[in-house]
Parts: sequence; C-alpha cells; structure tokens
Amino acid sequence: MAIQASGTLLDMSVLAMLAREDLYGYLLTQNATTLLGVSESTVYPIMRRLQTEECLDVYDVPYSGRNRRYYSITESGRRRLREYTAQWQDFKETIDNILGGAENDGE
Repeated sequence: MAIQASGTLLDMSVLAMLAREDLYGYLLTQNATTLLGVSESTVYPIMRRLQTEECLDVYDVPYSGRNRRYYSITESGRRRLREYTAQWQDFKETIDNILGGAENDGE
C-alpha cells in the first residue's frame, strides 16, 4: 500500500506527536499548524476521526477552573504509526533514489 500524499501524512504526524507525549487539543493543533503549515480547522477533524477509529483516547484534566481535553495514542494508534512509518521509509527511499538518479544524469 502506497503512502497517500496528504491525509496519511497528517495522520502520521498527529500520531507521532502523541507518541512522544499526551497533549491537550489546543497545544496539539498549535504544534501541527506551526510544524506542518495546516490550519486548526484541518487538524481537529483528523483528531476526531482518529479517536473514532480508536487510535486516540481522550480525557479531561482540570486547569484553572475548567477542563483541558487531552489526547493520547492507543495501542491501535501505535500500530498504525508503525505501518505509516514503514510506508514513509519506503516512499522516502524511492524519492531519494529518483532524486539521486536525477543528479547523476545531469553530470
């Protein structure tokens, strides 16, 4: 299965951020917008879908009189991240070979 250009990369990125640590929704979306250049309106549907697909768990933590909604990766999410990472490595190797070949053709 080939890696999809946008959706899979965004899913993989969200899962990878959460594999490092649980994050509350606002911080997760800010990290994604800063690192990936996507809007918050792009990230929240991804988070909801990954939760529906049981790749993420959600829990609330009280903070300054209200709750912060935290997201954590599940074991299913970790499996999916491993699959995406393997696909990414294959894709990256292919592109590196193409780019390396293009450089050698020009010499």
